[in-house]
Amino acid sequence: MAVIGVHCKIRKRKVTHFEIHSKCPPMGLETLKIDDFQLHASTTKRYGLGAHRGRLNIQAGLYEDDLYDGAWCAGRDDPLQWFEVDARRLTKFTGVITQGRSSLGRESDWVTSYKVMVSNDSHTWITLKNGSKDLIFIGNREKEIPVRNIFPAPVIGRYIRVNPRSWLPSGSICMRVEILGCPMPDPNNYYHRRNEVITTDDLDFRHHSYKEMRQLMKVVNEMCPNITRIYNIGKSHSGLKLYAIEISDNPGEHEIGEPEFRYTAGSHGNEVLGRELLLLLMQFMCLEYLSGNQRIRHLVEETRIHLLPSVNPDGYEKAFEVGSELSGWSLGRWSNDGIDIHHNFPDLNSILWDAEAKKWIPRKMFNHHVPVPEWFLSKNASVSLIDCYIVL
Repeated sequence: MAVIGVHCKIRKRKVTHFEIHSKCPPMGLETLKIDDFQLHASTTKRYGLGAHRGRLNIQAGLYEDDLYDGAWCAGRDDPLQWFEVDARRLTKFTGVITQGRSSLGRESDWVTSYKVMVSNDSHTWITLKNGSKDLIFIGNREKEIPVRNIFPAPVIGRYIRVNPRSWLPSGSICMRVEILGCPMPDPNNYYHRRNEVITTDDLDFRHHSYKEMRQLMKVVNEMCPNITRIYNIGKSHSGLKLYAIEISDNPGEHEIGEPEFRYTAGSHGNEVLGRELLLLLMQFMCLEYLSGNQRIRHLVEETRIHLLPSVNPDGYEKAFEVGSELSGWSLGRWSNDGIDIHHNFPDLNSILWDAEAKKWIPRKMFNHHVPVPEWFLSKNASVSLIDCYIVL
């Protein structure tokens, strides 16, 4: 048997910049791997043209006002608009693919140029640069053919935004988008969507009595002593203290220029969900702060938050003692003095008194609200306390 020898010469070829950066695949806007909750936009023309429709190759409905139209379209046509994708984990972004709006009519809408920005926390954004200048990517020339732009170098972040800079003069800002990106290898850096509370968190999901509520607030304070403070605003008719918890990077201190919020729940004592929501909120904020959640840390450092989970504990205890089957809708609803605390806010009183004057309600309601302090209305006041109440 003859053996034939083959002489092969191996040629070295330099791998191009484009080949290196184009290896990251599409993240999945088109395939729905990226879900609707991960897509956000500055403004929206209408629901059917919302951020959830800004997916590559998505098709328009049969009618132009269909709930499922053919792109994301901004509510205004100006350079301040953006389309955002939350990767939910640190990702190496390498490129963007864009199309115009799919339309069965004569409408022509597409973006002709855009910038790209990335962020780790959705607050601080970095624009891709070409030297010292913002990098401008060339977009579409018609509505259907996709245009791919590969970044000069990969960028790492959790969020990515496409910021349209110019568009068809006779059209509007409308885009269908795909992002090219590779998730970073750490499997523990997955984040849930903004404001998402999931039941796998170590939160206490149950109804809490007055004593249990106090104990839970104490646990939160002990877990996060540097950002929480418990205080009381007085006592109920039966002598129960009205406990509140403050969440701030400097608890107990009034910081000039820092906004303050107070959330008050349980004004109707027999409506219990508001109390539980605030107890869950204080647990969630403490745990997320400790875990390094950037959005929660931003809230704590830039806002002074007060949570008052039960402003009518007497009513709660009265309704709880009888039980939900026997208490009825009114037992525990009001304070022991017969005051409906829920209607005890200045902004609602004018409506209430007008109703009395027109004989729309059968009897007079007490108005024992505490007037707004004069210093709140002063021209030199630096902070306003915004008071919200929850009656679920």
